Amino acid sequence: MQLKIAEAQTSREIARCFPVMRQLRTHFEDEQTFVAQVQRQRADGFRLASLEDDEGVRAVAGYRISESLYAGRFCYVDDLVTDQAAHSLGYGGALFDWLVAEARAAGCGQLELDSGVHRFAAHRFYLTKRMIISSHHFSLTL
Repeated sequence: MQLKIAEAQTSREIARCFPVMRQLRTHFEDEQTFVAQVQRQRADGFRLASLEDDEGVRAVAGYRISESLYAGRFCYVDDLVTDQAAHSLGYGGALFDWLVAEARAAGCGQLELDSGVHRFAAHRFYLTKRMIISSHHFSLTL
């Protein structure tokens, strides 16, 4: 089985990611809205990567390269999701490792992400990938 990881750039490539991304970002009701949102975000540096095998898209990651006074140059992972039908088959790990390599190639000193407090399986995954819990994220709905 051949795995392919690539950045989704065209509307068609982005649309192919929708069924998997919607498993994490359930507020997207339709593919067209999702594609339009990704295209708007791409103008600000957002990237969408997909991992495919012979069956199709199996995992998706949304990420961006940024810089801050706190971390210097870093890669922030907005979204990382594996198709529910393909959990525990190594797809998430392969895509995570690809993100780390992309971040290093872009000169990043950190890979950062936030994870919902209720996502215990995701937390176990991130800890096995040698990530640490370095802060609490606070938000205020406006």
